Amino acid sequence: MSRIGKKPVALTKGVTASVSGQTIEVKGPKGTRSFTATDDVTIAVEGTEVKVTPRGLSKRARQQWGMTRSMIENLVTGVTTGFKKELDIQGVGYRAAMTGNVLKLSLGFSHEVNFEVPKGVTVATPKPTEIVVEGMDEQQVGQVAANIREWRQPEPYKGKGIRYRGEFVFRKEGKKK
Repeated sequence: MSRIGKKPVALTKGVTASVSGQTIEVKGPKGTRSFTATDDVTIAVEGTEVKVTPRGLSKRARQQWGMTRSMIENLVTGVTTGFKKELDIQGVGYRAAMTGNVLKLSLGFSHEVNFEVPKGVTVATPKPTEIVVEGMDEQQVGQVAANIREWRQPEPYKGKGIRYRGEFVFRKEGKKK
């Protein structure tokens, strides 16, 4: 039995959900999102709750049960509060700035890195050493943050690079004389 799948997803105030076949569409203050589930589960909207039930006892049906419930909960969270990833930049001369729809990164290369922000995601730089990625789709927000971090991952000797807020970087001692 799926512990996650058993719990119904609560629809908060201002959020509506509609099911047509295997597709659920959730509307909220930030916009509309939809998800198409596999044929292994049944989705039902009952009042202010969305319930997911498996259509059998096969291993795949049980796997899809919990995953579908998590995806629906992410839809509800996305249209109400949204998702956010915060990145910190450490290193002398390393900084970021937004220019229109392009994030300009100075990361110690001989040139500036221009990262074009995709639709559905907003990127802000409250300080030159902070980047905030926000959006309705958790997967897209995480992917954009990972793509930005990929330009200069934190290195273990000096700790320079782009890291997630609160990330621990294991530091190495370096050469001994």
